[in-house]
Amino acid sequence: MLELNDIHKSFTHNQHLIEVLKGIDLSVKPGDSISIMGASGVGKSTLLNVMATLEPPTKGTVQFDNQDVSELDGSDLCKLRNREIGLVFQFHHLLPEFNALENTLIPALIARKKKKEAAQKAEEILVKVGLKQRMNHRMGELSGGEQQRVAIARALIMAPRLLLADEPTGNLDRNTGEGIMDLLLRLNEEDGLALVVATHNPQLAEKMSQPLEIIDGRILRSV
Repeated sequence: MLELNDIHKSFTHNQHLIEVLKGIDLSVKPGDSISIMGASGVGKSTLLNVMATLEPPTKGTVQFDNQDVSELDGSDLCKLRNREIGLVFQFHHLLPEFNALENTLIPALIARKKKKEAAQKAEEILVKVGLKQRMNHRMGELSGGEQQRVAIARALIMAPRLLLADEPTGNLDRNTGEGIMDLLLRLNEEDGLALVVATHNPQLAEKMSQPLEIIDGRILRSV
């Protein structure tokens, strides 16, 4: 599904070149569950952004279904992200003026799906993530764990094949965080969803079938 080949990523800051990723190879297949660990600043989020096609690598190739994503124009790249890749962040990036159902609907409306069909699908997903009774509540009325479940539902509305989660439990207490991870793993197992999670939590990482670690931006290796 997703292939990273010799991925390098560097930035210039105050006229200094900062190399974050220094040659990473990674293959993600349907049904995989992969955790990416490493100290703060080693490039976990940068790697996820490259995988999500949000940032191009400085060097190397990102292929989705054997298609080099660098060959796609802006419109096709947006369609790929919208339809094939779900994104869940530590900070949920939900719209506070909208309720849970409306926030979940947004990717489907962007894809110009019929609102009635999209709403039905959103309701099904919100039930699946345990928010049956909270669909009409705005974000300020939901707990942090509930808001993260809305973010997960939003990421799933287009039935993506790949879900990328960047520190999805970082702002949650231990019990709530474990509930979120159990939910993600259940979706991985039941739906064959490929799951890649960046995390600082070794207990969380151990639950994944492929626990990996970034060291000095150079390699991924088993923890």
